[in-house]
Amino acid sequence: MLGKESKVSVAASLLHGLHKDGFEIDVYAYTSLITAYVSNGRYREAVMVFKKMEEEGCKPTLITYNVILNVYGKMGMPWNKIMALVEGMKSAGVKPDSYTFNTLISCCRRGSLHEEAAGVFEEMKLAGFSPDKVTYNALLDVYGKCRRPKEAMQVLREMKINGCLPTIVTYNSLISAYARDGLLKEAMELKTQMVEIGIKPDVFTYTTLLSGFEKAGKDESAMKVFEEMRSAGCKPNICTFNALIKMHGNRGNFVEMMKVFDEINKCNCKPDIVTWNTLLAVFGQNGMDSEVSGVFKEMKRAGFIPERDTFNTLISAYSRCGSFDQAMSIYKRMLEAGVTPDLSTYNAVLAALARGGMWEQSEKIFAEMKGGRCKPNELTYSSLLHAYANGREIDRMLALSEEIYSGIIEPHAVLLKTLVLVYSKSDLLMDTERAFLELKKKGFSPDIPTLNAMISIYGRRQMVAKTNEILHFMNDSGFTPSLTTYNTLMYMYSRSENFARAEDVLREILAKGIKPDIISYNTVIFAYCRNGRMKEASRIFSEMRDSGLVPDVITYNTFVASYAADSLFVEALDVVRYMIKQGCKPNQNTYNSIVDGYCKLNQRYEAITFVNNLSKLDPHVTKELECKLSDRIAKKWT
Repeated sequence: MLGKESKVSVAASLLHGLHKDGFEIDVYAYTSLITAYVSNGRYREAVMVFKKMEEEGCKPTLITYNVILNVYGKMGMPWNKIMALVEGMKSAGVKPDSYTFNTLISCCRRGSLHEEAAGVFEEMKLAGFSPDKVTYNALLDVYGKCRRPKEAMQVLREMKINGCLPTIVTYNSLISAYARDGLLKEAMELKTQMVEIGIKPDVFTYTTLLSGFEKAGKDESAMKVFEEMRSAGCKPNICTFNALIKMHGNRGNFVEMMKVFDEINKCNCKPDIVTWNTLLAVFGQNGMDSEVSGVFKEMKRAGFIPERDTFNTLISAYSRCGSFDQAMSIYKRMLEAGVTPDLSTYNAVLAALARGGMWEQSEKIFAEMKGGRCKPNELTYSSLLHAYANGREIDRMLALSEEIYSGIIEPHAVLLKTLVLVYSKSDLLMDTERAFLELKKKGFSPDIPTLNAMISIYGRRQMVAKTNEILHFMNDSGFTPSLTTYNTLMYMYSRSENFARAEDVLREILAKGIKPDIISYNTVIFAYCRNGRMKEASRIFSEMRDSGLVPDVITYNTFVASYAADSLFVEALDVVRYMIKQGCKPNQNTYNSIVDGYCKLNQRYEAITFVNNLSKLDPHVTKELECKLSDRIAKKWT
């Protein structure tokens, strides 16, 4: 009774008091307390009670085991731990029932355990149990979360043959499977199909479709789904708002994002843990580490205790900001808090390692996962590919990609998209085109990052016709260009005769309400500096500072290189003095430009004098850097 009234702590104290007074606590009391903890979301305490119960020699019943299995599933426990519990249950002479099998299938939702779910499903039938709606819907949910639309459709067919009519839950799981795999046309057809048989789409249907379009970069289609939802009188829930926050945040449209956040309270909703995690992820991927820290503080102030998903998001967010040590510190804190890493954790850590090109550490984590800790999925292999690409281990990357093409590793849509990204990043044109064609050949729809990668590699080679081909495809397919799309176009124009178009693209970004980043401004500055238009470059520099962005070493180096190339050494040195005054530390590239400028004019004496007097200009310059610059001069006259 106390558990039902959310007074679980009182119930626990009462039970502890009775035990202390010498009363024997039976299995029903323990099971009631475990259930109370579960009802209040206190899963770790529920497991502690279960362990204490076993230590006291109190034998769990089928109900106890079923409750704990459910807890293991919610906690994302590794599959080997879940199976160890089931084996212990069988050894104790407790036979699984249909609820046990249904719970086990549900446990497979986290960790891409679709093969294990199928195995449990077959075992259930062999044990003489007939699958019901709950079984089929749980299995569909697993296939949905694992992006397995074909298997999901097979379940639907079997379900109908066995006389189980599909419900709204069935269709939502199917729509989820197709939407997660980027098959949005098929997902929309399923929605039409469910309406035709008299099943009305609910908030989960609409939110799943909205999220699918958002992930694909089709914002216009996402907003059409949202408007249709409102027109149908279906009220958005917190999941809907979370999807909208993610959409606006991913496009750098922070004003709209915060409007959605403010609307949550107006619609009698409250931000949940996913809302906060979404904000952390959005700011993280935009490299806004101070905002990440601020949101985390606000989240704790709002009474949310960080759980596994929050830790996973923070690891990812800080690594995207370039704060690798901070990301690993969060991982350590997570372990110290007694939170068990799951597949998402390992993937977040792998993604962090991949960003730094730390392929050897990535391989160690991968080996640990394969050793039984966690079953790798397509995101695991994706991070491994990125680790090889960023670490310039091209041979390893190519070897892994051949395993994907040959089918040793399933050529999942995510992996084929990753191949486009890593090949483009590695400047391998033919391989990039091969991966892109393979993606389309298998019937998968490309997403915004994939299309941006194609624009990037074509743009770097000044293949304007090919670039325009991709842009037309994006437009015809309803894709919304992202900031990366625009930055990539600016890069292409900045290196061409049509360099002034780079600023036109910048104006287009601003007109659309998207906030340009430092890359946007640096690219336009480069375009003007490269063509000797220093007045225009200075104008963009001022505009950049007025927008609140702080120029970085690349910004200043662009000016220094341009002045030095035009033999304007006084102006180049003025820029160096200004950047030091602004707290931006010059690097080797800063001084290489000036040294090279002197060398180009055969002014060896001036170059040597510049290096000898460098400590007067920059008191923090190292002896090591001075030696490198002197060697550079010497090599020019070798």
